[in-house]
Amino acid sequence: MSNCFKNVAKPMLFWRPLFCVVFSTSLLIPYFRSEPAGAEVTEYCQLSPAAAQEKENLRLSALNGVGEAEASYQRLLRQHAQAMQECRNRTWPQVEAIWLRLYPCDVQPGAIDQIMDRIVNRGYNQVYLEAFSDGQVLLPMKGNPTVWPSVIRTPGTENIDLLATAIQKGRERGLKVYAWLFTTNFGYTYSLHSERKGAIARNGKGQTSLDVVDNNSQLFIDPYNLQAKRDYYQMLLEILRRRPDGVLFDYIRYPRQAGSDSIATKVADLWLYSEATQEALFRRALNNKGLEFIRRFLSKGYITAGDIAEVDKQYPQEAEPLWQGRIVPPQQQSILPPAERQPQLQLELWQLAVAHAMQGILDFVNLAGYPAQQLGIPTGVVFFPGGNQTVGQGYDSRLQPWDRFPSSLQWNPMAYGNCGNNNVSCIVSQVEQVLRTAKPDTQIVPAIAGQWGQPMENRPSLEVQMQALRQFAPQLKGVSHFSYSWQYPEHDNQRKFCRVR
Repeated sequence: MSNCFKNVAKPMLFWRPLFCVVFSTSLLIPYFRSEPAGAEVTEYCQLSPAAAQEKENLRLSALNGVGEAEASYQRLLRQHAQAMQECRNRTWPQVEAIWLRLYPCDVQPGAIDQIMDRIVNRGYNQVYLEAFSDGQVLLPMKGNPTVWPSVIRTPGTENIDLLATAIQKGRERGLKVYAWLFTTNFGYTYSLHSERKGAIARNGKGQTSLDVVDNNSQLFIDPYNLQAKRDYYQMLLEILRRRPDGVLFDYIRYPRQAGSDSIATKVADLWLYSEATQEALFRRALNNKGLEFIRRFLSKGYITAGDIAEVDKQYPQEAEPLWQGRIVPPQQQSILPPAERQPQLQLELWQLAVAHAMQGILDFVNLAGYPAQQLGIPTGVVFFPGGNQTVGQGYDSRLQPWDRFPSSLQWNPMAYGNCGNNNVSCIVSQVEQVLRTAKPDTQIVPAIAGQWGQPMENRPSLEVQMQALRQFAPQLKGVSHFSYSWQYPEHDNQRKFCRVR
């Protein structure tokens, strides 16, 4: 457990054996050339404005079929890829990634080329490409056997495979392209399939996950539901057919709630009330007493001394109620009066309920990671460092047990703290928490948010954040930046709202 769980009741889990660059003389270092021209880079491995403009001119000329422009453009792409990789090999961090979302307008000729060129220009060598989010999947309409609609649904684009194209275009420029997928958040469109209503997560207040989010775009599923697992697995296999360089799983948790609901303090707050989750919870009982207490606790939210006396009388042949993970201390035997046993028994039932909810998340991410790992494709998890925190006997409503994620996965903590335009302390502390918790062999690639050259959204510039991380944790091999849309907001808006010709 992370330090967040110190001195609090611990659930027993069931384990199986960037931006607008300011170009001033103070920020530049001597240029190097890997070829006679066009591959100048700055200290952040970013191409000079002249080199970037030369490439853009060639891209436009090639797009318009001008003479030998295509051959020259491809030659320059290879040159810039080499320069970028040489710079990254000798510059901290060795991996610098950016998060990217594509839109229907990106099917237009040259659009992906322009995006990937800009990413290389900014010194990145990896792209985390959104492939499944908000109930849509980045697969062509005629190659989409999943239950989710395709991102690209414009008439005439049925065969366009933006995911495969982006992977190819990225590799041509020396970029590794990861597929970035939402996980237990299946999106609103999943609720439109009436036969899958039972897969939606439910709490003990009569709410589904759709009822507790503001924009109705998020739908969290019951991670124990077999149909949900099959649907996700099928979608994932289609993504993997495009052979991305890696896969990142995001939204591996339950809904984030607001106000007093942000902390789960009673069993009705937990997403335990869909059929598959309840059946799996009941299977954790190891005797009849254990099963009966679990049922009563789930139904009422508590047990009384009277409940204990009734169950003792109902199953006189059994001593203590038992379930997975429960160890009965010698001083707490069934010979004690029910009133003395009640507080500890109720606390242990609460711990069981929380652990069961968390284990569903862990099982689901292990299932999701399996097919990629079988193909030798790196996999990773994306999470908020605060997603597993506790307050007294309560737990963050997201119940995200990231401290139990396998160390074989790449950890991508989202260090999005808002400390102020000139303050990085909360960002560094979030990364510190993850480094302190992770096993030594865990690959950690923090995600930070912002723009190059200027503060944004109450956060310092990316340069300032990067310098702070390097000073604090030089052992980090990679850092990612959220996001392309933050660095190119005008271009992002143009792509989001344009009309596909």
